[in-house]
Amino acid sequence: MRKEETSGKSEIMRKEETSGKSETMRKEEASGKNEIMRKTEENGREGLMQKEKAGQSENKMGIMPIDKLLISMSLPMMISMLVQALYNIVDSIFVSQINEYALRAVSLAFPVQSLMIAVAVGTAVGINAFLSRTLGEKEFEKANIIAGNGILIAMVSYVVFALIGIFVSKPFFASQTAIPEVREYGTVYLTICCAASVGVFMQVTFERLLQSTGKTMYAMITQGVGAVINLVLDPVLIFGLFGMPRMGVAGAATATVLGQIAAAGLAVGFNLKFNREISFSLKNLRPRGRLIAQIYKVGIPSIVMQAIGSVMTYGMNLILESFGAAQTVFGVYFKLQSFIFMPVFGLNNGMVPIIAYNYGAGKRERVIRAMKSSIRYAVWIMLAGLIVMEAIPGPLIRLFNATPELLEIGVPALRTICLSFCFAGYCIVVGSVFQALGNGVYSMIVSIARQLCVLLPVAYLLSLSGNVNVIWWAFPIAELVSMGMSTYFLIRINRNVISKIGEIS
Repeated sequence: MRKEETSGKSEIMRKEETSGKSETMRKEEASGKNEIMRKTEENGREGLMQKEKAGQSENKMGIMPIDKLLISMSLPMMISMLVQALYNIVDSIFVSQINEYALRAVSLAFPVQSLMIAVAVGTAVGINAFLSRTLGEKEFEKANIIAGNGILIAMVSYVVFALIGIFVSKPFFASQTAIPEVREYGTVYLTICCAASVGVFMQVTFERLLQSTGKTMYAMITQGVGAVINLVLDPVLIFGLFGMPRMGVAGAATATVLGQIAAAGLAVGFNLKFNREISFSLKNLRPRGRLIAQIYKVGIPSIVMQAIGSVMTYGMNLILESFGAAQTVFGVYFKLQSFIFMPVFGLNNGMVPIIAYNYGAGKRERVIRAMKSSIRYAVWIMLAGLIVMEAIPGPLIRLFNATPELLEIGVPALRTICLSFCFAGYCIVVGSVFQALGNGVYSMIVSIARQLCVLLPVAYLLSLSGNVNVIWWAFPIAELVSMGMSTYFLIRINRNVISKIGEIS
């Protein structure tokens, strides 16, 4: 009995022990499962938060459908540049009411004004492309320093042109014309535009900072406000309305710089309030040689490319000097063609940060789609301009208080020069693609060849015929050469750069 009792007790103890062990194991197992589930849930939440964070940090330039993105970024700039072009035309219309010499003086001032804008815009293009690419690479602190250095070099550029306006304006006009009235009008106009050009440099720089982060709507507002102020002040200051003194061409220049200064102030305000991707600080104004060199790697070819336009305009004015009102016609053409070219430049301003951003982010297909869509839209715009200039050249010239001589020379001039529009839209966009991809030297080579190696020599040779109507054929000839060279370089950059975007090195 004792053995059976002992055996029974042992069995009961074993069962209880086993039961206890099993219960403990079950609890541990359940606890382990709960721990795994908690970790899985936490990992899932963490992953979701990371995805949401990544989505929030990704700029629209990297995710929005290309056509929608291009239109949303370009349309505001196209509208603002149309307003700018309208201002250019209306400004000249007001000046033409003074007399034909005043209109010619403003036209002859264009090379220096163009050079000033070339430096401002070219520098800003370098800032824009470099900054957009850096943001695409998510290097935000570096982007802040780039912005600060861009502002610094814009201010240095202003000081240089203020000195040019004060000391170079008079000899510049003396070199182009022997007519005293034109020299006097031109010297006054150009001195004011250069000496007070701080507005144009700050406006262009801060607008490009907005564009580099996709905020083109604010850039449109600044340009529009500046142009409207200019348009309103033009007749008031030129003709002395509402008790203001009659200032003539000096009033036109004053209205211009006041509009630019107002736009610059607005652009600075928009950046400080809305441009969260860039942090502005005085310490970022300290010059960084390596970053400035990178800005000018893209910027200098753009500056040179546009500055060549100033050289070309100056050279054409010298060629046309012996053909009566031909210099004035040439100036009128530039005012009118800006109404067609400005929208294409606005399209480019929207395209460059898109391509630069996606280049930096390694998204090849988006780069290609942005380029193709931009070319298509640019060609459509230029063809529309071609149709208008071929259809109504006379009424367009009459807007500028045209004399019979101006009409006689101007109508065939517009109809001939506008044939170059067939090729110009494509060439402009492709040149900006080169800049956005960091190969602005290609754009510079094409521009030098078109304007200095083809246009001016051909125009001079044609001028030897003594027939001013023949000279204008130099423009479509030069643009055709430009199209061939642009295509050649596009094939090269596609092979060496575009086709390798996104590849792991």
